[in-house]
Order: sequence, then structure tokens, then C-alpha cells
Amino acid sequence: MSKRHSAKYKIDRRMGENLWGRPKSPINQRSYGPGQHGQRRKSKVSDFGLQLRAKQKLKGYYGNITEKQFQKIYTEAARRKGNTSENLIGLLESRLDAVVYRAKFAPTPFASRQIVNHGHIQVNGRRVNIASYQVKPGDVVEVRERSRNMALILEAQQSGERETPDYIEVDAKHLQAKFVRTPDLAEVPYPVRMEPNLVIEYYAS
Repeated sequence: MSKRHSAKYKIDRRMGENLWGRPKSPINQRSYGPGQHGQRRKSKVSDFGLQLRAKQKLKGYYGNITEKQFQKIYTEAARRKGNTSENLIGLLESRLDAVVYRAKFAPTPFASRQIVNHGHIQVNGRRVNIASYQVKPGDVVEVRERSRNMALILEAQQSGERETPDYIEVDAKHLQAKFVRTPDLAEVPYPVRMEPNLVIEYYAS
């Protein structure tokens, strides 16, 4: 098991939730946390603990974004007009790796980042290898022609684990996806409950 896959499953067990709704998640067999103390009775969590957990869960969901990157996204969300929680989700869902994952061009957010970083993705006909690249409404994201037979991409395409959300239009035949609009929190198909309001409280405190 690769280090990245190991980290992915560790997040699931630490949170006690199947973050990506995948059948392979170890939380499906063991609902308690990792390590020898994982089955101890849980004590009451403080407000700060709840905020920290909400941040770790949201950050981990998107392929475990670094703290520096995540804080930068929060700062931009707070700078923009409107609801900061909604802005935060909108910025996260506009990341190129997130769009690639939602379009089912990759089986996991981790694989999505890898596919982007290795130069397999184009935006409006130009190759982009930066996972954090912000996709704008109307942009067309596609898998490069020479990369369309990659095992990871074919696996994701054939998976019935998840559906493509309404804010992304996918042409499965040509492996193209149009980012229609920036979604609201209610539109994002998270398998578990996300609480961006607690994330905002964490950084604002």
C-alpha cells in the first residue's frame, strides 16, 4: 500500500467516518479509531475540538491539502463578498483536481491530483498541471487524448460508486467536462456531513 493510500485510510479511521463513501474504506469493518487506544470511550469534545475536526475533515476530503494551501483558500473566501462558508466550498470545488474528481476522470481525490500533476489534463485546450488551478464557470476540462486509456481513468469511468453533480456537464465519450457554475454547499455530493461554518470559526478565533 502506498504512503498516500495509507494516509487516506488513516483519515477515514481517525474521523470515524467513510469520507469518500467508498466500499474499500476500513471504517466499514471497524468504526473505531486507529491504534491500540482506538476503542476507548470517547470523551466530550470542546468547541475548539469540533472546529479542528471539521477543518481536518474538509481538508482531508480534498486529498489532504496542506495547511498552508487551505489557509490561503480560507483567506480568499473571507475576502470575497457573501457568505464565507459558501465561498470556501465554492473555491474548493473550483480546484482543477476537484473538478477532475467530480467528472469521474479519477477514482479518488488523491488520484485526481496525481493525474493533474503528471500533465494528463487540459483546460480550454491548454495543458494545466497545477492541481490548485481555479476553474471558472464555462471552462472545459478534458483528459489529453494520449492519456485516455490510463487504467486509473478507465477505472473511475466504469465505477458506479458516485454520480456527477449538476454543476458539471460531462461528455463521457470524449472525456470532457464543462464547469457550469460554482456550487453551493447544498449541491455538493459529500458522503458525510461537512460543516464549513465551524472551519470559519476555527480560523476566525
